[in-house]
Amino acid sequence: MTHPPATPLPHHTVDGPEDAPPLLLGPSLGASLAVWDPQLPSLARHHRVIRWDLPGHGGTPIGVLGDHGPAPTTTVPGLARLVLGLADSLGVDRFAYAGISLGGAVGAWLAAHHPDRIASLALICSSARFGEPAGWQDRAALVREAGLGPIAEAAASRWFTPAFAGSPQATALLDAVRRSVAPAGYAACCDALAAFDLRADLARITAPTLVVAGLADPATPPAHARELADGIADAGLLELSGAAHLANVERPAPVLAALLDHLAAHPDNGPVATAVGTPAPHPAEGTAQ
Repeated sequence: MTHPPATPLPHHTVDGPEDAPPLLLGPSLGASLAVWDPQLPSLARHHRVIRWDLPGHGGTPIGVLGDHGPAPTTTVPGLARLVLGLADSLGVDRFAYAGISLGGAVGAWLAAHHPDRIASLALICSSARFGEPAGWQDRAALVREAGLGPIAEAAASRWFTPAFAGSPQATALLDAVRRSVAPAGYAACCDALAAFDLRADLARITAPTLVVAGLADPATPPAHARELADGIADAGLLELSGAAHLANVERPAPVLAALLDHLAAHPDNGPVATAVGTPAPHPAEGTAQ
């Protein structure tokens, strides 16, 4: 008889060879694991790719957050615990991790607080602090009161440049906000972003790290990426023109190339030192190292 796990797990998919090095992919707020579709076929050739959905997004029920009454909430550490629970359930001890925006914040927190679990890290259009908490608190309140309609209308200008916003890829992701995201889940993740501030802990990250920024990203501008790259020792930084917040969707080829190079350059060679390092200047902008 099969028993359900003691802790609910996020909805997830697993692609690639079962014996390949594991790679976990985290999504952005408002998007499901499908946001990684452009990179999945190539990444799954040589990795066991595990994609997961945020609470109330895609296939993950809001119930994974537990019983929090009519307005469930969460934090980035709470989301990270869900990811570790998922990895444990799949028998994955140590893994490479790549995440977009909030998904990246989860990976950065794991790398800072559970360095033994993270073999390498890629942060795409993410941040150590996503602006003033009040903005996220206001957005959470709006969604809880009015639903996702106003947010979905504004998502195109945050996620994509005007030249790409009308593309089939962009339209599919924008339509999915209304179809596959629960307002309670979106609002709970806004709470997580409001409370997140990893700036003082960036030096704790010892995993080899790639930072990717969209030069036209209004949600996490390039300055946020530079702060990550400056604060994480030996991090590489790639800044992409013609890309807004979902850079991996708008510029899939260069993001994929950077990820493949990063993963190939930093295979999992076993446990790493957990001592806090000293931040070093990031490499020249426009390159991924």
